[in-house]
Amino acid sequence: MSRTQVLDPEVGRAMSALSAAAKKGLGDPVLAELVMIRASQLNHCAFCLDMHLRVARGNGESEDRIQLLDAWEETEELYSERERAALALTEAVTVLTDGFVPDEIYDTAAKHFDEAELAHLIGLITVVNGWNRLMVSRRVPPGGYQP
Repeated sequence: MSRTQVLDPEVGRAMSALSAAAKKGLGDPVLAELVMIRASQLNHCAFCLDMHLRVARGNGESEDRIQLLDAWEETEELYSERERAALALTEAVTVLTDGFVPDEIYDTAAKHFDEAELAHLIGLITVVNGWNRLMVSRRVPPGGYQP
C-alpha cells in the first residue's frame, strides 16, 4: 500500500459512517465544518484543511470567519457563544498533552448543547482527529478531495 493510499476500504467506510452520524446528530453543518477546520489546523492536516475549507465555502461560510478561525478567541464578534464553546472543546479534546479536558470548558459546552448534541459534538471532534492522524501519517497531499 502506498503512503498516499489512505486506508483499507472497510476502515474508511467505518470512519465515514461515524463522521456522518456525528454530523447528523449535531444538526448544524456550519458548526461541524468550523470544528473540523479547527481540529485540522491544530493537527497540521493539509488534506483535511483543504477539504473542510472547500466544504465550508460551498456551504456559504464567510471568508472572514474562515480566515480568522485560528484566532477565534480574539474575534468574539465573528463567532456565537455556542460556536465558541464548541471551538474551545475542540481544542481541549484535540490537544490532550496537558491531561483531561478542563471541567470549565466541558461545562461551558454543556450549557450550549443538550446531552445528545454534546455527545455528537465530541464524536465529531474524535472522528476528525482520527481522520487527521490517518491523513498526516500517510502524508496524503491536499487537493485530492472530491465531494
